[in-house]
Amino acid sequence: MKSAKSRKPAKAAEAAKSAKPGKPESHLAMVRRARRINRELAEIYPYAHPELDFRNPFELLVATVLSAQTTDLRVNQTTPALFAAYPTPEDMAAAVPEELEELIRPTGFFRAKAKSLIGLSASIRDNFGGEVPGRLADLVTLPGVGRKTANVVLGNAFGVPGITVDTHFGRLVRRWKWTEQEDPEKVEAEIAAIFPKSEWTMLSHRVVFHGRRICHARRPACGACPIAPLCPSYGEGETDPEKAQKLLKYEMGGQPGQRLSPPPDYPGRPAPAPGAG
Repeated sequence: MKSAKSRKPAKAAEAAKSAKPGKPESHLAMVRRARRINRELAEIYPYAHPELDFRNPFELLVATVLSAQTTDLRVNQTTPALFAAYPTPEDMAAAVPEELEELIRPTGFFRAKAKSLIGLSASIRDNFGGEVPGRLADLVTLPGVGRKTANVVLGNAFGVPGITVDTHFGRLVRRWKWTEQEDPEKVEAEIAAIFPKSEWTMLSHRVVFHGRRICHARRPACGACPIAPLCPSYGEGETDPEKAQKLLKYEMGGQPGQRLSPPPDYPGRPAPAPGAG
């Protein structure tokens, strides 16, 4: 596994710093740069994965709905008790709203989320034979489920390629000048045109991993970024290599990830369960 440190970010950052601006980048050049960034990210994060714990499509769907406006870690610490109480769509559809709300309270916006969970569970029970549908057109008919949530479920529970445009993904693809769009559906369409369909799901994971670990919203760790020479926004964050190294998060910074039950190839430590120190 290649890490940010093993790929000599200081040298990469220096190369980016010394690069001189030239003529405006053509669309073809941007596409080539974008695909190279994807290849680099694949080497940096060969273990990229969805950071929500789940065992089946229903659990992933519920966890993704709960992840709005909170961290995946908070969701992962909440869902074990939730799924013990409501393991199937039929169970959740019949939930007493106040009891469901109390279980998901730590994720925030719990009343609206409970309403969505009961509604989508009832729809799965009544319209899809109790099974989460595996088509985008069907998934987006479920209460509280939009394209982002549908693509997460399709890509990771059904193996159907999809681009997940969350806040991290949108921020990075704009920093990299792959798109200027702000609307998630327009971002999805423009990025989909750059990459083969077979790359969509893993591209989403890699970009989100990079956004969470290195290319942060408020203070990107530019000086510790392995893809600095390919980034047109280099310098928006901390460029000093030693200071940037201290900004790295999760396994890049020697810290636990967000999953309580990460995949076997994840190089970091599992996140702590609720009350575990």
